[in-house]
Amino acid sequence: MPKILLFGFFVTLAPPASMMKEEAIGLGDYNSEAYGLEYQKLQKLTIEGLMSGVERPRFPDLTLWRSTFKRAAVEDGGGEQGRLL
Repeated sequence: MPKILLFGFFVTLAPPASMMKEEAIGLGDYNSEAYGLEYQKLQKLTIEGLMSGVERPRFPDLTLWRSTFKRAAVEDGGGEQGRLL
């Protein structure tokens, strides 16, 4: 596993083996300072669990606080909009 992993999801057809669970736990948790929450760095999910709604990935809402997208500067054209057609 790369050491730069913030968090990730491992989706399987069958429940993960105990060795997979141990490795995921060994990676620790991702601490979201902006939200004050912790998320398991590597989450193990099954297709069945996802499709049935029993499991779902847990991660911070990256759209809040505009933490993932840069805002473009607003330009003022200084005039009226011209005709399109």
